[in-house]
Amino acid sequence: MGKIVELCGRDVFADLVIDRLHRALAEKSKGVAPARAGFSRCHGDTGSIEWMPYHVPGDCMTLKTVSYTPFRTTKRQYLPVISATLTRFDDETGRLTAMCDARLLTAIRTGAASAVASRLLARPESRVLGLVGAGAQAVTQAHALSRVFPLEQILVHDIEASHAASFADRVRFLDLQVRPAGLAELVATADIICTATTVGVGEGPVLSADGLQPHAHINAVGADLVGKTELPLPLLRAALVVPDHLDQARHEGECQQLSEPEIGPRLSAVCSHPERWAPYRHRTTVFDSTGHALEDHVALDVLLQLAAETGVGERMLMEHLPDDALDPYTFAH
Repeated sequence: MGKIVELCGRDVFADLVIDRLHRALAEKSKGVAPARAGFSRCHGDTGSIEWMPYHVPGDCMTLKTVSYTPFRTTKRQYLPVISATLTRFDDETGRLTAMCDARLLTAIRTGAASAVASRLLARPESRVLGLVGAGAQAVTQAHALSRVFPLEQILVHDIEASHAASFADRVRFLDLQVRPAGLAELVATADIICTATTVGVGEGPVLSADGLQPHAHINAVGADLVGKTELPLPLLRAALVVPDHLDQARHEGECQQLSEPEIGPRLSAVCSHPERWAPYRHRTTVFDSTGHALEDHVALDVLLQLAAETGVGERMLMEHLPDDALDPYTFAH
């Protein structure tokens, strides 16, 4: 995965995922993406394992499994909070056709989704990006948004001062002015804000609506558990809230704080009819990003295309295929 991105270039990869995802959402792809499911695990149920399927009947099925482990132990001190694996199956034969690590791909496609939503809901001339949470996801949020907006400055806030301080080095490739900022300054200055934190269940919000620019667009990325939210309810009620996947967002996104009439159109509807929602670029808008399985499907499409073009990757037979389908021990005769 990393080798493919390195050979093709970060910008090329990000641009392809952004454009393909926008197109797939606008075309109302015929695939089916149920809400993700899973179970809690470890240390008082603070971790989880989830699965996210996307099925295109007659073609293929993409399945991502994700483990979320926010706590640190001696065994985990150098491991990422999120680990993931993507697999693809042929719909006609049911055979596994591709498999890859999905941690980097998840970060890229999540940034791409924010870029798609922001391109439709934020002011086109937006120049200041505010990041609340300066972890790994903040890097791909900044990268993707820099591909679709004329950004000049990034303000970063994190409760871990070292994370905010190191962020400029991690996004040096963007060639933008980056500096840590207090929440009040960030909120008052940013045209686009991304929240991508590991705030605990019931511990939010991480952002205040006080002083928010009237045209501000917010990509709320961090809510992914029941009771875990990043934005204050008054802000949500005053904004146009656009979920990526309505069922997921109502269960574990920012939309879990809202009643049905308070929730705006799905991102696919905004992509399909951008002219209808263009006036909201001058009002407060929120993209409730919970991680749509279509995003993983599109990102894997891009990865497989570039893997074929660059010759990166390894083909192997992972199945046991006996000479006699009725005898699993054919090999022993």
